[in-house]
Amino acid sequence: VAVSALGNDSLGDEIVEYFDSRGLRYLLQRTAFPTGTVQVTLDAAGIPQYEICENVAWDNIEYTDELDELASKADCVCFGSLAQRGAVSYGTITRFLDRMPADSLKVFDINLRQHFYTSEVLDASMNRCNILKINDEELEVITPMFGLSGSVEHRCRALMEKYGLRCLILTCGTDGSYVFTADEVSFLETPRVKVADTVGAGDSFTGAFCGSLLAGASVRDAHRRAVDVAAFVCSQSGAMPRIPDGLRL
Repeated sequence: VAVSALGNDSLGDEIVEYFDSRGLRYLLQRTAFPTGTVQVTLDAAGIPQYEICENVAWDNIEYTDELDELASKADCVCFGSLAQRGAVSYGTITRFLDRMPADSLKVFDINLRQHFYTSEVLDASMNRCNILKINDEELEVITPMFGLSGSVEHRCRALMEKYGLRCLILTCGTDGSYVFTADEVSFLETPRVKVADTVGAGDSFTGAFCGSLLAGASVRDAHRRAVDVAAFVCSQSGAMPRIPDGLRL
């Protein structure tokens, strides 16, 4: 179930129509704020610069009875730091996490974007999650922030111990990915595919990994499927290609 907020505008209508066309479930509040957009400009060298517009609908997701009911029976939730930049959505996400069953999966995909994060939000989120997903660049950003040191694995395990994590997923782009648990390390190389674009690859990795765990797969098998699904998404244009039957659960 996709949870967010949209404006009462044509962009919001377009999103709902698209979700309906794909048969997706959602709780998308309609608000007085505009639907979120990202403004992209190119500099003289053709390098894109991104402005993630602020005070938009998804900064203002209200905690409702409907959300409370969903939280009370959720087996898994995936959430990030960008969605918590606004006070309203931060409070809603926090309440949702605290309402979930004790044995549910709470996956924090740290997704640092521009200046839209603080050590306080990251700390609160890692205290509430039991699976952390982070990439190699983000690990370097939070290393001084949380006083980490040593090898990549040592820093990952320090985070696991500090926050009592069930596992930590570290993605390293074309250099592969790791899943650390208390007693094992799973490393898989990134498949070589003809890349159309990488939009949606990280989220598809997370979704495939969590779906596999919920279906009873081992960490290693869940990791394998996550890598394969993400590679397929990279070979297709856009963030949400239809996943072929061979990669579905």
